[in-house]
Amino acid sequence: METLQNIVTAVDDFVWSWPTIILILGTGILVTIRTGVFQIAHIKHWFQRTIFSAFTRKDIRDTSDKHAISQWQSLCTAMSATIGTGNITGISYAIIVGGPGAIFWMWLAAFFGQMTNYSENLLGIFFRRKNANGEWSGGSMYFLRDGVGKMKYGKAVGPILGVLFAIFAIVASFGIGNMGQVISISEGIAGVIGETTINLPLIVGIFVAIMVFLVIIGGIKRISKVAEVIVPFMSVFYVIGALIIIIMNAGNIGPAFAAIFKGAFNTAAAAGGIGGAIIAQAIKMGFKRGIFSNEAGLGSSVMVHSSSNVKEPVVQGMWGIFEVFFDTMIVCTMTALVILTSGLVDLETGASSGYTKMGLASEAFTLHLGTVGGVFLAIALVLFAFTTILGWSHYGTKAWEYLFGTKATLLYKILFVVAVILGSAADVSMAIDISDIFNALMAIPNLIGVICLSGIVAAVTKNYKNRVIKGVNEKPMLSAFPEIQEMQEKALAEEGD
Repeated sequence: METLQNIVTAVDDFVWSWPTIILILGTGILVTIRTGVFQIAHIKHWFQRTIFSAFTRKDIRDTSDKHAISQWQSLCTAMSATIGTGNITGISYAIIVGGPGAIFWMWLAAFFGQMTNYSENLLGIFFRRKNANGEWSGGSMYFLRDGVGKMKYGKAVGPILGVLFAIFAIVASFGIGNMGQVISISEGIAGVIGETTINLPLIVGIFVAIMVFLVIIGGIKRISKVAEVIVPFMSVFYVIGALIIIIMNAGNIGPAFAAIFKGAFNTAAAAGGIGGAIIAQAIKMGFKRGIFSNEAGLGSSVMVHSSSNVKEPVVQGMWGIFEVFFDTMIVCTMTALVILTSGLVDLETGASSGYTKMGLASEAFTLHLGTVGGVFLAIALVLFAFTTILGWSHYGTKAWEYLFGTKATLLYKILFVVAVILGSAADVSMAIDISDIFNALMAIPNLIGVICLSGIVAAVTKNYKNRVIKGVNEKPMLSAFPEIQEMQEKALAEEGD
């Protein structure tokens, strides 16, 4: 096991080397520029068309289309996968390894990642198709095949990249979306009940497997209905709990932010060998944990966003902006401030108290709220991890469907449920490292696709801004396929979406 762990760690370090980080950041910068810094220039508009509209428009929250889910359900399902253990354990790990400065680089990755996620979702809607059951199927594999694959120099490369992405997504679904999550559920429960003579991981694995099976066998409709109930509750539940800790340590909020910026921009330290290595580690950990949490650049959430009943590709792209904003700028920042204001990290040196990967957050809640704090965090971890499993089961299902057809997806669901039980006994460190590896492997073909098709992203965005924001009478750009374009254009005119 030690040899295997060393191999996994070496591969993880290789795939998350500077070229991958530059590719992720560079893609975000490219699409930010090509869309006119949409996430800032039209911040009021995308807030109004996303989270605010969910409270004012019934058609955003529900849909009569039996083959699609609503925009609100697509967001909740996507966030069920993104708001997971990475928001707690991942942030603790980032601070332990990269220091407080890692949080700044996480923010930077999220700022540009908003537009990467926007672009992925826009392309997912623009290139989606109907499957054999009449449901929408979209994702990176489709825009790689039908977008990049139709370009002059991409005819051979596009389809290959699409297949590779689907393979990586399937394997990742068993790692980031399965093993890593069920282990966290088991550890969270163990932290509350303490030592026991029973085989707790196995019991937890069997129980979670049964619950997962009962949900995913109902397909995306049932997954989305569960997600729209649990995700809003667990998000508000966690943010309120975190705010209580932060308010209790209000005097440390300023020093905590100072430590974040100092750790990210300590040029004096960067001039030295060890200091420079620490800065580099902070950058790498900030990007890795940010991507692990919000998944911008992976192309994962595109597969559920593409199931939405939305007509406008840009509208679903804006939901992607909000998804990254809430996941990283709100939830992850709450975790970071809980840890940094609690005195568990030396804000001058950045050194932590040496707890485990999830121990910093757990210790912070227990330190201030006692047993209640430990129970609170355990409940949050269980909810976060369970919904992540549900979300990723859909991602794996759509990737499996792409490779083997709609009828073969039942086999994947069975394998996924069995893996929940097997994963309950896996090593948490190895599970996290394996997840990191396949995060990067998914990101590479997906980001190549976004870069190659960034011209389409810019054109569709410009078309939307002209029509909706500026009021110009212009033919909408809704799909790459004439028959779907015509169908969606007619529906858009009838519904006034």
